[in-house]
Amino acid sequence: MKKYLWILFISMLPLVEIRGAVPVAVLSGLPIIPSCIVSVIGNLIPVPFIFLFARRILEWGKDKKYIGRLFTWFLEKGQKGGRKLEEKAGKGLYWALFLFVGIPVPGTGAWTGMLAASILNMDFKKSTVATLAGVLLAGAIVLAAALLGLGAYQMVK
Repeated sequence: MKKYLWILFISMLPLVEIRGAVPVAVLSGLPIIPSCIVSVIGNLIPVPFIFLFARRILEWGKDKKYIGRLFTWFLEKGQKGGRKLEEKAGKGLYWALFLFVGIPVPGTGAWTGMLAASILNMDFKKSTVATLAGVLLAGAIVLAAALLGLGAYQMVK
């Protein structure tokens, strides 16, 4: 149970998210299905809070003495991601959000995707569905990579 709590916690972390939780679960020898379910749940727990509050908090803190630079960096990252998404997507904005969250490369994921959705004033329900689908896609890709990597390691070992 303690290991699952770690997986849940890891999947909730910004920048790490499901991309870090699934490999840790695989390397820990935890059963795959429950680990993936816990990772998805953990990755989605922050989603509504990010959409509803992150932009407001970042706007409030961007001119504060000690936190201003960090808050400005997060806000600019979200704005940059949102503009890229909007430019490339046109009418397929929710499909673009799905792919942005779902393709596991650094700087993408549920945190950045939902911040961008918030900044772009996208619909909450549609954004959440696109993010859920993206998290599932990212989880599947990372799981496949982790299992392939573990299998290759065991063959070489």
